[in-house]
Amino acid sequence: MLSAEDPDKKVSGHSRGSSGSHDFREATKRDALNHLRKDLDSILNTCKEENKTQTNAEFQGFLKLFQRFLEESGPSVNWDKIEKLPADAVKEHHTLPKPEDNEAITKMLNKLVVIKLNGGLGTSMGCHGPKSVISVRNDLTFLDLTVQQIEHLNKTYNVNVPLVLMNSFNTDDDTEKIIRKYKNLQVEIHTFNQSCYPRISRDTLLPITKNCDVQKDLEAWYPPGHGDFYLSFQNSGLLKKFLGSGKEYCFISNIDNLGATVDINILNLLLNPKDNVQHEFVMEVTDKTKADVKGGTLIQYGNKLRLLEIAQVPKEHVEDFKSVKKFQFFNTNNLWAKLDAIERVLREDKLRMEIIINNKSLANNVNVIQLETAVGAAMKTFENAIGINVPRSRFLPVKKTSDLLLVMSNLYTLKNGSLSMSPQRMFPTTPLVKLGDNHFSKVKEFLGRFAAIPDLLELDHLTVSGDVTFGRGVSLKGTVIIIANHGDRIDIPSGANLENKIVSGNMRILDH
Repeated sequence: MLSAEDPDKKVSGHSRGSSGSHDFREATKRDALNHLRKDLDSILNTCKEENKTQTNAEFQGFLKLFQRFLEESGPSVNWDKIEKLPADAVKEHHTLPKPEDNEAITKMLNKLVVIKLNGGLGTSMGCHGPKSVISVRNDLTFLDLTVQQIEHLNKTYNVNVPLVLMNSFNTDDDTEKIIRKYKNLQVEIHTFNQSCYPRISRDTLLPITKNCDVQKDLEAWYPPGHGDFYLSFQNSGLLKKFLGSGKEYCFISNIDNLGATVDINILNLLLNPKDNVQHEFVMEVTDKTKADVKGGTLIQYGNKLRLLEIAQVPKEHVEDFKSVKKFQFFNTNNLWAKLDAIERVLREDKLRMEIIINNKSLANNVNVIQLETAVGAAMKTFENAIGINVPRSRFLPVKKTSDLLLVMSNLYTLKNGSLSMSPQRMFPTTPLVKLGDNHFSKVKEFLGRFAAIPDLLELDHLTVSGDVTFGRGVSLKGTVIIIANHGDRIDIPSGANLENKIVSGNMRILDH
């Protein structure tokens, strides 16, 4: 107890006011971590014995992520410290040397593993189950096309490039049933699951579940973004297996990016570097357009090349981030990483990917936090990481039905599982397509509105809104805008040729 005749002590006590609040924050963080640890222990006790080891490993990963979430405050990037990209930070794809012959290609391919991020559901497009089983072309799914691509590589060069699918607890069962149909093909398929983390209450910072049975309470769990790839890949035993069998690099991409095929020239740069610089990590980037303003970009920061996502940008600099002049590239999420470098980074515990805080409200109005990371954010932890500016054709993601319309159309030709722009299209850019959410956002409804996919070879821009249907043999050219107002319906008749047209109002084709 302080006495009145002890002024110095009073002063020193008072002077600790600011550090007192610091101490308070530190104590509450310690409390939050301890409470979480206790909750996770009790959840682990409800786990089946055969799953305890794996669940415990995942919980340890979650605790580390949560601890960093508590410790890190404010933006992860000081805007004023972003440096200009060095001249050699991004190589142009067209300058990469080609391999000498097929023998060299065979040798290189035998050192490669292809990994597809397959954790997403098709719910945003109105589908149940994994997104990878949506039919995208000739009744072939994302997964079918991927398997065709790898089988074609393996047969052409007489190699064994394994295909690895990173599933989530949402997609694993369905995927395992589907891949049985590929068992007689010349493709070795492996699967592993990314981690399954508990959603935490925004108010208490504690898990909203008390039980380990994920299937009983799916809403209480989440897959923590594709940045979880590295740890889960190691935990699955596949990283060790592939290193032991002489594999050196992995190529990682989203299953819904139909342009993400194995690129021999990039592989050649990695395995046969002309300047003897071993690049442990490559991020494929492409030129940013006005449509890509929210995509992650490359920056130089603290003498390291790293990924900058819009979530990391201070609010007052969001418009700067969207500038096509200031940040001219964006991340395609096609990544190449050296397997022994992944093993080293994990062993040395140097993986420090920026945390993405995803706030969600569940159906029961409970507000939760999901802590996630992005796979490309690991770039800064690898040696001699570089970007490669690739053609737009290597970035063909299908996120919406407007993307589906493009890849189903005659804009693309399909061969051995790979899509390429039709030589009949006069210009290399894809048309800008906007389809109204109310009538076109779900795959089933979207397909029901087209008797056949229109000819889009000469299309620049298409906007469709409202209750609109298309007959067979329709051709769309230039800029076409079709708007059916509320209560109206427009049927575009079979054989219609619309070039630079605006169609609105009410137009019905009646059967008689």
